[in-house]
Amino acid sequence: MRSDALSLKGLVRLMGIAVVGCLPLLAQAQGGQRAAVRGPPPWSKQLSGYWVSLITQNWRLRMVTPAKGDYIGIPLTAAAQKIADAWDPAKDAADGQQCRAYGAAGIMMRPERLHITQPDEATMQIDIDDGTQTRTLHFGGGAAPADFQPSWQGYSRARWVSRREYGATGANAYYLETNTTHMLPGYLRQNGVPYSGNAVLTEDYDLIDAGAQGTYLILSTTVTDPIYLDYPLILSGIFQKQPNGDGWDPTPCSATW
Repeated sequence: MRSDALSLKGLVRLMGIAVVGCLPLLAQAQGGQRAAVRGPPPWSKQLSGYWVSLITQNWRLRMVTPAKGDYIGIPLTAAAQKIADAWDPAKDAADGQQCRAYGAAGIMMRPERLHITQPDEATMQIDIDDGTQTRTLHFGGGAAPADFQPSWQGYSRARWVSRREYGATGANAYYLETNTTHMLPGYLRQNGVPYSGNAVLTEDYDLIDAGAQGTYLILSTTVTDPIYLDYPLILSGIFQKQPNGDGWDPTPCSATW
């Protein structure tokens, strides 16, 4: 899938929203609390529609399957390094585990298109053409049902969060936060870099309207894993909204790409 370049002006505006997004994290580190809001902000419906990932960083790690043993930038434990060094895509395929790199903890960093729908205020659905995966975000704050079985996409709780206390206004005054648990063990990268079933994924979604430059989703993800990560892995991605579903191409999971 081809990625599109951003103009300097557009990139500067996106960097601005990224800085705003860091404010709640700084406050949390200092013991502050982020204020949840009861309902969605006015711009929430703009999330519905088709989006395409823009690979503006880590191109060789996201657009091409890294070589075996290439886990640069990931704080792996010794146990995780052993698993990554033993990666065997043929065995994954034979065992029916070709979707390991398409789980919630890694899939949003892949080259892909999203189709976001909002059936009601309690649910948001993210269909992903890469691997033909579906994520469901549950609003309302409830934990996963007791009988919920681990899956590639796990169970995602979502809430709208205000950052008005930091002086933000307009669309920047709110963002979407998700917390995902109950994931099957999978890969952070296609080349067998693992995360365990104990991993927790936290995501922040920011919407930015850049006028003629387009509408963007800025995604910040944090993966914590007491088994395979020495400390949290923090990644970011950008999606641009599309006018329609042109280019939408659901494809099955692959053990090698």
